Amino acid sequence: MLIKRPGDIKPSEITPQGIYARRRELIKSAGLLAVAGVAGIGTGPATAQTGAKLPAIRKSSLSTTEKPNSFKDITSYNNYYEFGTDKSDPAENARALKVRPWSVVVEGEVKKPRAFGIEDLLKFSLEERIYRMRCVEAWSMVIPWVGFEFNQIAKQVEPTSKAKFVEFVTAYQTDTMNGVRMPILNWPYTEGLRIDEAMHPLTILSVGLYDQMLPNQSGAPVRLVVPWKYGFKSGKSIVRIRFVEKQPKTAWESAAPQEYGFYSNVNPDVDHPRWSQKTEKRLPSFFANRKTEMFNGYADQVASLYAGMDLKKLY
Repeated sequence: MLIKRPGDIKPSEITPQGIYARRRELIKSAGLLAVAGVAGIGTGPATAQTGAKLPAIRKSSLSTTEKPNSFKDITSYNNYYEFGTDKSDPAENARALKVRPWSVVVEGEVKKPRAFGIEDLLKFSLEERIYRMRCVEAWSMVIPWVGFEFNQIAKQVEPTSKAKFVEFVTAYQTDTMNGVRMPILNWPYTEGLRIDEAMHPLTILSVGLYDQMLPNQSGAPVRLVVPWKYGFKSGKSIVRIRFVEKQPKTAWESAAPQEYGFYSNVNPDVDHPRWSQKTEKRLPSFFANRKTEMFNGYADQVASLYAGMDLKKLY
């Protein structure tokens, strides 16, 4: 378990201040706590949820050579607001998440809309992708995801010429997700990418972590991973994918557009309104002593996607 120290970032430093204030008021009212108790949310120590082993995983040439964080680090320090706003909340509360049966509906501007069961997703060619992942609140990890390129899904459904963006909609389980009873965001959580970003080889749908199925707190059973963007762009527990013509409104963009833009590329030259993004701390370190790299170190692969764009305005 990561031991918190005074220098650690607190939820009030992460969540937009107005939203955080509303959350605190609700908690003080005790109504949410009572509901959480009825829902059977545990109160014991946070523990990592492990999954079944994944067979036939290939190593990817796109992986970083940096040492991955431990399974314990990755699964005990999470952002998953549907299960609580403290970093240790998801490991405990996400135990309740119902991950079977599960399907991902793919629709919109496609020729062959369809639903993929988790069994279908596991038939795609699985690779281990060791990616640097950075969160907007200035901490990072190196995570060995197991998944497949998103463009494999696109080939199955055949997007039309009108498809300019991809919208990702995540699970909304009112009976298991204690966090959705708080008006922190407009639920369900939504994210979006421009279609060329989604089709890039670095963009994957992950079904595993190390050599096993995704733990619940990590976004089971399938999540998006976009390593050159801040972590909140990588939506967890995806249930619907829409190919659309117009740029979708994302969850954090709707909640606080002055703080969270649509693109959300890792950029040391664009500060969050309440903290700098020039440095980061690589967990489990407590010190922000690493320089933030443009596009999270993936500039050689993705900078061409944004040629000619003002990345300070289109943040």
